[in-house]
Amino acid sequence: MIGKWLNAGVLENGNLSRSESGTPQGGVISPLLANIFLHNVPDDWFVKEVRPRMKGRCFIIRWADDFIIGPEAKSDALRITEVLPKRFGRFGLSLNMRKTKLVKFGKPDRAGKYKPETFDFLGFTFYWAKSLRGYRVIKKKTAKKRLMRFLKTLWDRCMRNRHKPLKEQYRALCEKLRGYYRYFGVRSNYRALETVRNHAVKAWRFWLSRRSHKG
Repeated sequence: MIGKWLNAGVLENGNLSRSESGTPQGGVISPLLANIFLHNVPDDWFVKEVRPRMKGRCFIIRWADDFIIGPEAKSDALRITEVLPKRFGRFGLSLNMRKTKLVKFGKPDRAGKYKPETFDFLGFTFYWAKSLRGYRVIKKKTAKKRLMRFLKTLWDRCMRNRHKPLKEQYRALCEKLRGYYRYFGVRSNYRALETVRNHAVKAWRFWLSRRSHKG
C-alpha cells in the first residue's frame, strides 16, 4: 500500500507527473512518512546524543520538515551547526541552506546594548518586545512574505469571482478569512489581522465596482 502511494503520481491541471524519489508533493501519505522518518533523523538523535553533550539548556521543535533548535550557549550552537548537515547526509537528506541560519535570540538587556535578531517559523516572525506590564516577552506576528502572499490571493480571488452572485462571493470570502484568522489569530498579531480584513473589503469593493460600465 505504501508503494502504491509513493508511485501514484500527482495529477495537476490534467497532467500526470511521477516523482523519481521521495514522497509526492501534496500526497496524503507524505506527512505521515515524513514524520516517521524525521522522528529518527533529528528528534531521537537530538534527545539521546546531542542534548546530553550540551553545556547549557537546549531544545528542539519540529513540525513536519521545519524545525528550530534552541541552544543556550553559543559554543553549543556552533557545534550543532557543524554536525547537523553530516547527520542528515547519513540518511540521504540535505538541509535547505537558504532557509538554514544561526540566529542570536537571547533576551534583550535593560541597557539596550544587545538587540536580538528575529526569525521566521511556520509562517510567523518571532521577536522580542515589551508586554503591557513592561516585561520582556517573545511575541509573534505573520511573516511579511506570508502576509503579502495572502493579500495577493484575496485580490486575485475577488477579481476572478466578481461576476458570481453576491451571496456566493460573500460566503467564499468569509471562509477564506476565517481560515486565516484561525491560524494567525494569536495574541500580538492584531495588526496583521486588521490589515487582512481591510484589504479584503478594499479588494471586494474594487472588483465589484468593475462588474459593469455603470460602476
